[in-house]
Amino acid sequence: MRLFKTVLLTLAALVMLIPGYLLVVNAFKGQDDILRSPFGIPFGRLTLEHLNAALSNPDFSLVRAYVVTALFALAVNVLSLAVSAPAAYVIARGTRLRHRALLGLFLLGLFIPSQVLVIPVIYVLKYLGLMGTVGGFLLYETTLTLPVSMFLYVAYIKTLPRELDEAARMDGAGPIVTFWRVILPLMRPAVATAVVLHTIGVWTDFVNPQIILGPGSSLYTVTTSVYAAIGRYSTDFTVVYPNLLMAVAPVLVFFVFLQRNIVSGLTAGATKG
Repeated sequence: MRLFKTVLLTLAALVMLIPGYLLVVNAFKGQDDILRSPFGIPFGRLTLEHLNAALSNPDFSLVRAYVVTALFALAVNVLSLAVSAPAAYVIARGTRLRHRALLGLFLLGLFIPSQVLVIPVIYVLKYLGLMGTVGGFLLYETTLTLPVSMFLYVAYIKTLPRELDEAARMDGAGPIVTFWRVILPLMRPAVATAVVLHTIGVWTDFVNPQIILGPGSSLYTVTTSVYAAIGRYSTDFTVVYPNLLMAVAPVLVFFVFLQRNIVSGLTAGATKG
């Protein structure tokens, strides 16, 4: 039985690695080699020419796209933490029905695809005068992070003993001081997990920045800039694959180095007593 599970998981992992393999291999190949044998590796004809062309593309600056996307991710993480962490503390320490109902309301967002919300959000942002602005984009991206943040933070805070709150209260600290000085520093594993997940979400998002910021915005993200470089009707795979690889590579490296934080943050609540 164990051998069967191992073989099954190995096959599943290989299937999931196929898109990554195609992306990496074809980024170094010419158009003819890609069309003739997309899975093949012509060692004698591999080249860095197309990657260099992606870095020096006149349609957009890849470095600028990296910086803009990183700043967006940073802003979203800060706003998400500032909103969801205090709310999670109130819900986690609450004992009434309304606290559980409020948590359930937040968690409903986990089951709603963000694409379903795009059209209503457009109408709301237009009414508020925020359509096509950085503020509107950040507000929407932050809203999308709240269900995951609330799920992680509430579960983690519930593992922290209430004696910490009582001790802080005896020292004269109110709820706000108790949260910021006692509870929040202990939430680092959960916060690290949320930061990793939200950063990946913002970095790989295409629909929201393309629609909310607009295709002509000077503040293009990595994904929207790749779309602009490739073109609407382009079939030149020597442009498609290198640009996609350059867009995906940073977030893959980020995930590989910080995946331990995701696991520790998700399991910390189960191991704390």
